[in-house]
Amino acid sequence: MADDERTQWDIIAQALEETGEYRIIRKLHPRERYAEPDGEPTQLGLILDTETTGLDPQADDVIELGMVLFEYAPATGRIYHVVDTFDELRDPGRHIPAEITAMTHITDDMVHGRAIDVAAVDAFANRATVVIAHNAAFDRPFVEKQWSVFEAKPWGCSMTQVHWRDEGIATQKQELIALCMGFFYEAHRAENDCHALLHILANALPLSGQPALKPLLEHAMANDAHIWAIAAPFDAKDALKSRGYRWSNGAGGEPKSWHVMVMADELDAELAFLDSIYGGDARSIVRVDRMSPLNRFSNRT
Repeated sequence: MADDERTQWDIIAQALEETGEYRIIRKLHPRERYAEPDGEPTQLGLILDTETTGLDPQADDVIELGMVLFEYAPATGRIYHVVDTFDELRDPGRHIPAEITAMTHITDDMVHGRAIDVAAVDAFANRATVVIAHNAAFDRPFVEKQWSVFEAKPWGCSMTQVHWRDEGIATQKQELIALCMGFFYEAHRAENDCHALLHILANALPLSGQPALKPLLEHAMANDAHIWAIAAPFDAKDALKSRGYRWSNGAGGEPKSWHVMVMADELDAELAFLDSIYGGDARSIVRVDRMSPLNRFSNRT
């Protein structure tokens, strides 16, 4: 679309929004720069996304790795600009399931014979002080299996470490958060998802007004608690699910129970909730694993 045509549509979109009867959702065009330097000390962060052959990091494999390196101010959460990007396909050595191809549009022919250079991944990731993914509990085990550089990095999760509901956004799904923030993008390709997440984190949150990256960094660098609701009453499953608990079937030596990750400052409130579930002192029943930024979301814990 030509610039003059885009301007014409922007004028129409603005006029519609000003009526109060319409909300306009715009297509995301990846940006290289979000803010100009303002004298704040900066660091480099890395946003990461994977496409995989399935959901099990033990049985499935990465077929695409996307990364975006960006400059930010730790004190304010302000994002300045994109420093570098990385996107490579990988042959998993077996057929990509039809449902994965339907979602990602990645085919066997596209990945045939492709490999992702370990040294290139190491060089790219080593520049960052923190790795961020939307649902890091999914991505981290997959990438650690292939590239050991990710074992030594602190990780943050934009899905669980931003209080989206407290900001009036009643979802943790990245595509829906984007819609709430007024844009859409072509999802389920790794680099696209990374640019979309960067745009989300650069945006001001609806109620607090701070960049979404700010609370994420505060929680990412603090300890968390992984709560295992062992032997929770069966009739409590709906209450647990609605609060964000997921079911573990015990694979890999984990407890067979409902579980959730909470931020350090939320632990007491979560245990009080579990008191109501168990009808008594939950601390004597549940298991609480303290997590640091270096082992959080990893299968190595």
